[in-house]
Amino acid sequence: MKKKILLTIACFWLGGLALLGTGLISHADDDIDTLKERIGEKQDELGGLQQEKNALQSGKRSVQQTINSLESRKNEMAGYVTALDEEVANIQNNIDRLNEQITAKEAEIEVTKAELLAAEQTAAEQYEAMKTRICFMYERGETLYTEMLLSAESFGDLLNKADYIQMLSEYDRKKLEEYRLVVEEVNVTRQVLEEEEEVLQETKAAAEEEQENINILIQEKQAQIAAYESDIEKQEQTVREYEAEIAAQNQLIKEVEAAIAADKAALAEAERMHYNGGKFAWPAPKYTRISDPFGWRIHPTLHVKKLHNGVDLAAPGGSPILAAYDGKVVAAGYSSSMGNYIMIDHGDNLLTVYMHASALYVKTGAKVTRGQKIAAVGTTGRSTGNHLHFGVRLNGEYVDPMPYIQ
Repeated sequence: MKKKILLTIACFWLGGLALLGTGLISHADDDIDTLKERIGEKQDELGGLQQEKNALQSGKRSVQQTINSLESRKNEMAGYVTALDEEVANIQNNIDRLNEQITAKEAEIEVTKAELLAAEQTAAEQYEAMKTRICFMYERGETLYTEMLLSAESFGDLLNKADYIQMLSEYDRKKLEEYRLVVEEVNVTRQVLEEEEEVLQETKAAAEEEQENINILIQEKQAQIAAYESDIEKQEQTVREYEAEIAAQNQLIKEVEAAIAADKAALAEAERMHYNGGKFAWPAPKYTRISDPFGWRIHPTLHVKKLHNGVDLAAPGGSPILAAYDGKVVAAGYSSSMGNYIMIDHGDNLLTVYMHASALYVKTGAKVTRGQKIAAVGTTGRSTGNHLHFGVRLNGEYVDPMPYIQ
């Protein structure tokens, strides 16, 4: 009766542990699901931020292309203005030479004007002298000549006076011709002078007009360059704004990535199992006696001294094999020595191994709970009969399982 009561209490205690373990796993699963959901949301947010960043970078590249185009056109315009400046310099040199010529010509013109004035004065004096002589000759010319001839004292004197009269007449004709030539020279000189002044002034005006036109063109081009520079500045400001937005976007992306990394770390920590020191379930409940303990022995088939790295439970074939504790199946397969076997990770570098099974009921990656049926007892692999070889590995080394299951 006492044994039955103790058995009932033990079953109740084990059942309570199982329920407690289930509750802990359920709560952990809720946390894990929340973390996974949050990571998914953050990853979606990260994708959206990355798309926005790509759009900003694309916009920046487009604006930069516009800047490059404006810079190229500005450089072309600056080169054209430079060429115009050289042409203006050449024209200015021509104008300077023309001005020098004009100055020289103006000096010549002043000399010519003086000569013209002198010629005009000479002409005027000749005109007055001739006018006086003509009046005198008109009034007394014939009488004077007659008196001269009549006063001749001899024939020779008569001839001499006749020659003198002829010389006077010749002199008058010569003076008249000189006067006519002087007047003609004055008129021609005045005409040449006026034409030279007109040509020089027209040339100077044309050169100055050409220079003014080029100056206007240069001003227009410089205005265009200023407009280009203004456009470039605006575009560069836009680039700076894009860069600021991209920097802000990068900061957001960095923050979201940090949040995702933190959540992933939390998820990894949440998913990582921890052994809380609880007592293992007996892995072969159909047989509770240890047929072969942990430790050094003579191997039953190899007949050599070898470390027995677990305990053998000689349970009937086909009887259930239970998971000793909550964990995750990290291996479920076949080995020539272990036969059908299962390895379960319980966290904190603690694993349990189940060998020689006749059947496996779980696969790698499955989560199991304490006392869950995972396989059936068998004699596969290097085995002399139906039994469960149960092993415990801690930090990569086999240890005695008994402290965990007693």
